[in-house]
Formats: sequence, structure tokens, C-alpha cells
Amino acid sequence: MAGIYIHIPYCKKICAYCDFYKVISKDNHTEFIKAIIKESQTRNNYLGDEPVSTIYFGGGTPSVISLDEINKILESIFKFYRIDNDPEITIEINPDDADPDYLKGLYNLKINRISLGIQSWRDTDLKILNRRHNAAQAEKAMNDTFTAGFSNVTMDLIYGIPGLSSESWAEILDKTFLFPIKHLSAYHLTVEPGTVFGKMKEKGLFKEIDEEESASQFNILIEKAEKEGFIHYEISNFGLEGFFSKHNTNYWKQVKYLGLGPSAHSFNNYSRQWNVKNVTAYINAVNNNKTFFAGEELSTKTKFNEYIMTSLRTMWGIDMDFVETTFDKEGYDYIMNLAGKYKGYGLMREENKNLVLTNQGKMISDNIISEFMMPDNE
Repeated sequence: MAGIYIHIPYCKKICAYCDFYKVISKDNHTEFIKAIIKESQTRNNYLGDEPVSTIYFGGGTPSVISLDEINKILESIFKFYRIDNDPEITIEINPDDADPDYLKGLYNLKINRISLGIQSWRDTDLKILNRRHNAAQAEKAMNDTFTAGFSNVTMDLIYGIPGLSSESWAEILDKTFLFPIKHLSAYHLTVEPGTVFGKMKEKGLFKEIDEEESASQFNILIEKAEKEGFIHYEISNFGLEGFFSKHNTNYWKQVKYLGLGPSAHSFNNYSRQWNVKNVTAYINAVNNNKTFFAGEELSTKTKFNEYIMTSLRTMWGIDMDFVETTFDKEGYDYIMNLAGKYKGYGLMREENKNLVLTNQGKMISDNIISEFMMPDNE
């Protein structure tokens, strides 16, 4: 199986925390849609004859493009790829784009999974993040999504926002679980270079919350999600049984995927490719049959590090049988020599020959993952 990701870079407003490639939306997306469709037609050999089980519209803000434009993209994908009988088709939606007619139109296009970027139920948080919706619009969007017929709905939240207390975060989660969502993605606010917050931090105008408060909010998230029957299957993702994100799970399990659109990445187990990170350059190159992506063949060491980076974030962890089969004794010994220390600290445990991070380990996952990465001079 394989996945297809479509990057829609357009946004009506730039969020202060976002480091994905995006541009302010224009009314006319004709040339962009033409380029996406052409790329989908010309790169269908990248996945081989692998059946496509997931299609994901991300961004940016995919909900700024019209139903007709989404339909044209889907028609091209279904025409030029071997699609499973019941693929998971997801689109990310901003709450103030989620009017009933648009949602019903998405439902009629056979999109079967909606990802709503709620981020917070507090207007003060939404203003800090520079979101273009308010809490009332978010609530209406949630209700309208279910009314339109969608049952597989996931919500995005952000915690660790300056001024957000543990008590307020708990209230946000309590309200979240009043809705019949099947999945929750909750991300700790990260200040990335080049973002609005990143530039503010450089000038001493942005102060991140302290580690103790971060840990408190992370623990509250885990406790409340698990109480509602959600499984913590990836550091930032929780799903009811049978409703994990198939598309993202494929990323973490090293399944092939093709990325369409500017800045999109592709992976087919042997190589990685990435499209130019400029929408104008992308459109011009694709529509004029010029090269619009770069790439690399993956060495054994690169594959090893990518496996570590993705697997340690999940509840499945590092499969030591897979490591021994794929990366020989060198890879196996390398991991086991490091694992002892983290198991001793209570940051990692072994389950049926899989090495998995504990909740305490998840809080410093980036540090642990970086230590397990095999350096170039090994």
C-alpha cells in the first residue's frame, strides 16, 4: 500500500507558529491546480504498482480551494493510480471555511475524514496564535461537520501557549471530548526559526512556558484522552480503536508515499524526493516540463536513522527483529547498547522485543531519538 499527499500552500492569514510552506491565497488558483494535476499524471511511476490506500490534502489551508478544484485533483489521482476499494481520504479544514454547503460538497466527493484545525477553545489563545477563527466559529464548524454526515473527524489542538494554565488546558480537553470525535492531534507549541514567534523570540519578545508547566499539560492530555478511550499511538496523536490516521501511520511505518505540490516530500523505500519550496517556481517548472524536485538515494545508515526517528515516536517503538533482519548485527548491537541506559532511567521499556518510550520518555523524545541516530562517522 502507499499514500498520496497533496500540499495546498495557500492561506488567508499566516499563523504565528506555522513553519510549513505557505503563501497568502489568491482568488485564482487555476495554474496551480493545473500543475498539481499534471504532476499527478507525470509521477505515477514513483510508487511502482503499489495500491494507494490513503489520500491527504494538507497545507497551508486546503479548504481555501473550491469543491470543483478538489474534485479535479481527485479525478486525476483515481485515473492515474491504482486506488484501494475503500481509501482513507482526508482534508484539513479551517473552522471559518467550514460552511454547511462546503462540508456537504466534500462529503459528496467521497472525502471520508475531516481534520479540523480548532487549536483552542479560548479566544485569547487564538489571538496569540493569529488564527483567523474564534471559539464560536470553531464550535459551529464542529457541529456542522457532523451534520454534513462525517463520522471520522479529527481535531487539532495546541498546548504550551503562553498564558495557558494547566487548569485552562484541562477545560479545553473537557470541551473537546464533548464532541463525538474519533481522533485527536495535540501538539505542544514549538517556536521555529523564521516563524512570527521565532522572530519575536530573537528580539526577546516571546517567552516560552517552563518545563514543569509543559510536563503538567502533557500529562493532563494523556490522562484525559485515555480516560475517554483514546489510544496514545504516537507522541502527538490519540485515536479510538480503528480510527488511527492511516495516512500518518504509514509515514511512521516506512510505507511509500508520493507528495504533490510545492515543498511536498516523497519516499519509496529507496529514495527521497522533495519539490521546490516556491509556488511560482513550482507552477512554472511543472507546466513547462522543467525539473521541479531534487532527491537522494537512501543509504543504509540513512534508512536506519529514519526508522529510528519515526518508530520511536509511536506505541509500536523499535522492532528489534526488524532491525536485526534489515540492519544486521551492527544495527541491533548499536541500539541495544544505548537502550540499557534509558531502560534503567525509566524512559524506555521492552515489550515483546520492541523498545518503546514510557510517558516520561515521550516528554524528552527529541533528545532520546537524537542519541539513537547513527552518526556519519560510525
